[in-house]
Amino acid sequence: MQRPMQHRLLLAPVFALTLLSTSAFAQTKWDLAAAYPTTNFHTENLVQFASDVDKASAGKFKITVHANASLFKANEIKRAVQGGQAPAGEILLANFENENPIYGADGVPFLAASYPDAKRLYDAQKPVLDKLLGNQGMKLLYSVPWPPQGIYAKKEINSVADLRGIKWRAYSPATGKIAELIGAQPVTIQAAELSQALATGVVESYMSSGSTGYDSKTYESLKYWYDTQAWLPKNAVIVNKKSFDALDAPTQALLTKAAAEAEARGWQVSQEKNEWYKKALTDKGMKIMPPAPKLMTDLRQVGGIMLSDWQKKSGADGEAILSAYNKTKK
Repeated sequence: MQRPMQHRLLLAPVFALTLLSTSAFAQTKWDLAAAYPTTNFHTENLVQFASDVDKASAGKFKITVHANASLFKANEIKRAVQGGQAPAGEILLANFENENPIYGADGVPFLAASYPDAKRLYDAQKPVLDKLLGNQGMKLLYSVPWPPQGIYAKKEINSVADLRGIKWRAYSPATGKIAELIGAQPVTIQAAELSQALATGVVESYMSSGSTGYDSKTYESLKYWYDTQAWLPKNAVIVNKKSFDALDAPTQALLTKAAAEAEARGWQVSQEKNEWYKKALTDKGMKIMPPAPKLMTDLRQVGGIMLSDWQKKSGADGEAILSAYNKTKK
């Protein structure tokens, strides 16, 4: 009976050392759901963000980016983060305007149609957005805009009348509303399905950035892109608040720091790549066209209607955003 007891006593330090070692090298692992291809600049920024967190935590905090809607579809990511199915995710804010108008502030055509204006709108929107996400059990880590939105078409267009009856990609409430106002046929298609929808004729026209056109190889199906610079919608990287609160203070701090760096980097890259995408589309045979005056007049009328509708829906929070934005707008 004595030998087993001695054996256990000898093993005790080994068990203690193993537990200490496990504790010392314990890792936090997060999955981050994203909707866009690995080559998209938003996704590349996410991967850099995850790498920065990994390095800053000395390997104790690992974030795995699941690109191209491989973990959840684009319209499912917010619900997944909110419900704790994924600790973090990247969403297009304007997709959720029907849930709350505040999400759609940057989807109103011509409200903020340049990078400086988009940044001022974001600064005005952020306090309200932080509160909204907080009430829903989430936290905003950072946000980055897409390049300005233009119109992809299979034929030359000179006015809104040339778009009537066309099969129009509606990926958000705002783009669906545009279809309604211009008399197009809205078809709900998310980014991951766009290439196939274009190839099969399900979609004949849509509004988006040069980035989306390049990523989806739109140049293989449509030959014109009108550089209307209508708005700059933002992607937001959000986190489940319980998951964030479960992190210790130093880890929260390094995550927040990496997020701030990713936001600054993302805004810069978005602006730099705007011109790159136009050249890349041109090199692929697409014609980058300045919009005709009549087309711009028509679109600005659409924007005016949509701004009025958004103000009515967004109430006091919307007025606070617009007031703060207009105070800083030059």
